[in-house]
Amino acid sequence: MSFIDKIKEKAKYNIKTIILPEAIDKRVLEAASIALKENYAKIILIGNEEEIQKLSNENGYDISNAQIIDPYKFEKSKEFAGYLYELRKEKGMTLEKAEELVLDEVYLGMLMLKQGMADGLVSGAIHSTSETLKPALQILKTAPNTKLVSAFFIMIVPNCEYGEEGVFLFGDCGLNENPSSQDLAEIAKSSSESFRQLVGKDSRIAMLSYSTYGSAKSDLTEKVIEATKIVKEKYPEIKIDGELQLDSAIVPEIAKVKAPGSTVAGKCNTLIFPDLNAGNIGYKLVQRFAKAEAYGPLCQGISKPVNDLSRGCSSEDIAGVIAITCVQAK
Repeated sequence: MSFIDKIKEKAKYNIKTIILPEAIDKRVLEAASIALKENYAKIILIGNEEEIQKLSNENGYDISNAQIIDPYKFEKSKEFAGYLYELRKEKGMTLEKAEELVLDEVYLGMLMLKQGMADGLVSGAIHSTSETLKPALQILKTAPNTKLVSAFFIMIVPNCEYGEEGVFLFGDCGLNENPSSQDLAEIAKSSSESFRQLVGKDSRIAMLSYSTYGSAKSDLTEKVIEATKIVKEKYPEIKIDGELQLDSAIVPEIAKVKAPGSTVAGKCNTLIFPDLNAGNIGYKLVQRFAKAEAYGPLCQGISKPVNDLSRGCSSEDIAGVIAITCVQAK
């Protein structure tokens, strides 16, 4: 059974309701039909009902069991606008602006999520990352005991002996551009929890660098060394080491030479990149060169499960992220 099939099976044990605010995209409708047919999620589609029904009928997608919410006909629009105004008025929100934003599919979806009308939200097939995450942070805010929202990818590498039988978590590959040592420590902590939640195994974290155990010295390596130190001090239960080069992190034979005595090096399944340049390039290289499945950017640290999509995603990708969001909602 593949990783995503296992995720779907997990989702079936306690079916959650997921909001899809981009229902005018046929990939989203096809993904909704997959989730409904395979019975691992309930679906709320946001958009013009006539357009949604027409698009689904033209393409043969069965969304008959989905709930459709039209922002212009939503009976709680005024109530939600008032709530948004009260929530953001100290930041300059006016009631007129709140009434306008409630007509925006993503903002409405976040408000519905905040009010407990659903368990998670998936967006990004049409919207940019900022268009998805800005309303999430404004309305949902960060989870308790979490200082930083970050993004990660679950990478499924075929025929791979490394990681967790080819399964890896890569973070942060989609959100934080140049994280500080403290930020990297928070990303590592959240990634450890995400790996355990989705893969069902303990994470073994590598704090990646171009240096292993002081083979080079610069401000860049010191940032990673300090981040590793913070995690070890604040979260001693987490299995982590750094700074490690990629080969030291995942190849046992090289780890024995470059990082002797490490209990983590050579068998890491969770890779924390020092900045967004490295993370974004790294996941795309693995995705294209190794023909890996890449699920993400998934979000961690928000009070309710919200996941961003790549705008180049397929309907199957979206269906997979819906399942992942259901599991996160547990």
